[in-house]
Amino acid sequence: MLNPNLEAIELNKDEYQRYSRHIILPEVGLDGQKRLKAASVLCIGSGGLGSPLLLYLAAAGIGRIGLVDFDIVDSSNLQRQIIHSESWVGKPKIESAKDRIHSINPHCQVDLYETAISSENALEILEPYDVVVDGTDNFPTRYLTNDACVLLDKPNVYGSIFRFEGQATVFNYQGGPNYRDLYPEPPPPGMVPSCAEGGVLGVLCGIIGTIQATEAIKIILGAENTLSGRLLLYNAWDMKFRELKLRPNPERPVIEKLIDYQEFCGIPQAAAAEADASNAIAEMSVLDLKQLMDSGKDDFILLDVRNPNEYEIAKIDGSVLIPLSELEDGSAISKVKELVNTSHSDSLSKGAGASAPYRLIAHCKLGGRSTKALNILKEAGIEGTNVKGGIAAWSQEVDPSIPQY
Repeated sequence: MLNPNLEAIELNKDEYQRYSRHIILPEVGLDGQKRLKAASVLCIGSGGLGSPLLLYLAAAGIGRIGLVDFDIVDSSNLQRQIIHSESWVGKPKIESAKDRIHSINPHCQVDLYETAISSENALEILEPYDVVVDGTDNFPTRYLTNDACVLLDKPNVYGSIFRFEGQATVFNYQGGPNYRDLYPEPPPPGMVPSCAEGGVLGVLCGIIGTIQATEAIKIILGAENTLSGRLLLYNAWDMKFRELKLRPNPERPVIEKLIDYQEFCGIPQAAAAEADASNAIAEMSVLDLKQLMDSGKDDFILLDVRNPNEYEIAKIDGSVLIPLSELEDGSAISKVKELVNTSHSDSLSKGAGASAPYRLIAHCKLGGRSTKALNILKEAGIEGTNVKGGIAAWSQEVDPSIPQY
């Protein structure tokens, strides 16, 4: 209802007081506040981006907010997902978000969709809403959201974050570009690390999410100076903003229907390739590793392929840190060969006079990076064994004193 019948919309006495700072703005005014009350916004995700934008949309007086999420609150979310609190850990995010929204603004209607958005349900979920805000963190859902908005002719307020960098724009608005004009093809799976692997500055989420909320509000108010056609780039570490022009590509394929976006982004193919790679590598459980370490044997190397800052958080005593990146660029392969072929290591040996070649055992956080590392080493003629579940499993099953992150 981007063009509502304003005469049919009324504000009560409490709302006049609540929204007074809006109403006295000439760019908003009473009619603008009525537009906000009549508007409906769907937010896909209530994580790092969804948290601040939901809080500000509710505070601004959006009459109806839809929320799509099927995740639960984890303690690792609280560093950036400010809509959630300690008391909600282990419970559904959408219930936590709804509770927080109503604590800010009880006048706001909140619709919950505790499901993964898919090609089967996206059009039905998006259809009732005026504006869609993309707070997701993966490429299949971003393409799905974009294509559904194109088919339904809905504005799509986009944002993304990684480490210290974020970007925001408005897609599919007043003839402007859509997500496929920015990214015609998805990157290969695994090329862009997740925030769980690469990290993210918590306050960055607040900045980009608040920009998304601002753009959604401007669209509802009918402002002309939105981010449509402009990609805003932000680097929090350098505290710099940049802006790039973004125009529709006249040669882009016409979106006629929703497709299999997992397939489109190569997720099943990558999973199959990863399974094949894993099957080619010997594995052991963390309990097997613990038994080996307790046996007093010193004929193995325990290789940790995580990043140095992860190693500082949590490590298994006796492990040697060689980051995956140093194996990928080839700079550390000779070092691993030397370790494997050495008959004695002061840092690792559990007893002097070891004579057998060291057996190579590799681990990471969850097991994926160490599998990749062992495949690289296998091509160099070095066989090894992967620790299933990595140091996360070690913390859960062997040594709870090891921090989880």
